[in-house]
Amino acid sequence: MVRRSDFPESFLFGVATSSYQIEGGVEDRSPSIWDEFSHTPGKICCGHTGDVAVDHYHRYEEDVELMSDLGVDAYRFSISWPRVMTDGRVFNQKGFDFYDRLVDLLLEKGIKPVVTLYHWDLPLALHERGGWLNPDVALWFRDYAGEMFERLGDRVKLWITLNEPWCSSFLGYFFGNHAPGHRDLQEAIEAAHNLLRAHGYAVRVFRETGSRGEIGITNVTLWVEPASDSEQDVQTARLVDQAVNGWFHDPVVLGRYPEEYRRFLESKGIEVKDDDMEVIGERIDFLGANYYTRRIVAFDERSPLGFRDVEGPGPKTDMGWEIYPEGIYKVLSDLYRRYGLPIYVTENGIAGPDTLKDETVEDDYRIDYIRDHVEQIYLALKEGVDVRGYFVWSILDNFEWEHGYSKRFGLVYVDYERGLRRIPKKSFEWLKKWLRS
Repeated sequence: MVRRSDFPESFLFGVATSSYQIEGGVEDRSPSIWDEFSHTPGKICCGHTGDVAVDHYHRYEEDVELMSDLGVDAYRFSISWPRVMTDGRVFNQKGFDFYDRLVDLLLEKGIKPVVTLYHWDLPLALHERGGWLNPDVALWFRDYAGEMFERLGDRVKLWITLNEPWCSSFLGYFFGNHAPGHRDLQEAIEAAHNLLRAHGYAVRVFRETGSRGEIGITNVTLWVEPASDSEQDVQTARLVDQAVNGWFHDPVVLGRYPEEYRRFLESKGIEVKDDDMEVIGERIDFLGANYYTRRIVAFDERSPLGFRDVEGPGPKTDMGWEIYPEGIYKVLSDLYRRYGLPIYVTENGIAGPDTLKDETVEDDYRIDYIRDHVEQIYLALKEGVDVRGYFVWSILDNFEWEHGYSKRFGLVYVDYERGLRRIPKKSFEWLKKWLRS
């Protein structure tokens, strides 16, 4: 087993969350698309919403104390755009004050704040003006980002523009299981393009204002494999890799969309815009990689996307995702080979059947999961991949999007039945000792 001391001293070990999933505090912000979506009957498991979530907005001091006790180097969190900008356009001092206090407390505890500007909670007022389908959204995001750089840039030195734009576009506009719940492939491609434009404009204003620190983007990353050696399956895997991984990396780093997947979309009658590539390709300092599983795919002409998923042989998490630690080594190696940028693993974690018994949660499976993935990251690091950090998803059980509170990813158990009590799990205590190893 590798130890903390085997990693460079500068390597960041942290935990991650997002605003809508933990904050609550809806009384002090404008509504987002997730407020509307979660209040729509049938969209979220069990009728759950993020109105209260785990009440981090009012209990952040307790939660930061847990992080301090855990001994992490950094905390990755997202800012709620509708909290700091009323209706997405007018600065809200009261909403901003929450993040101002949070950043100061983190620094006081020796924890580095890592800020994500967008983790899916688009202001509802902007959605009503077209949202990610309106090209102007990139400029609205630029203005919001500029405010945050100006007000927090003296203390925050690691910035992430977007979290998983694939999810915001494809899950939100094509598959329909995320807000705003549309089902149109053309819309998904347009939303993806405007998300990347928003990213680029935010990076540009970061550079123009002389902000100190580093800025990058976080993408969902999957290790994609063909289900067989057949030419059709191999070609299908290459297209899926370009759709999930390449579509949101190539434009940012190389200034263009992957050509094969672009031709595939155009063969389906989908228009792919490529304006503002100079903006989208503004220089970034690092890539964020969220890794949870691999994807095994087979050609399927009946599918609108041309493929079907094939179940892998490994054990599955509560989300139904195959546990495949080797995939994180392969993803990191491949990203570094393709793009040559430093990488942070900005999310990695597991949902499981956590139950509270005698005030403890025995989640040995989570210990195994984290240990196995950290070992694979160490292998990549030893082979020259420039990996600079690892963030566990998540510090707390929280609102897991369409699954509501039915899935538990946390190192800390949240007792939803008794006042949202925080109870560190066995994995928390294990990681606490490991971080001191």
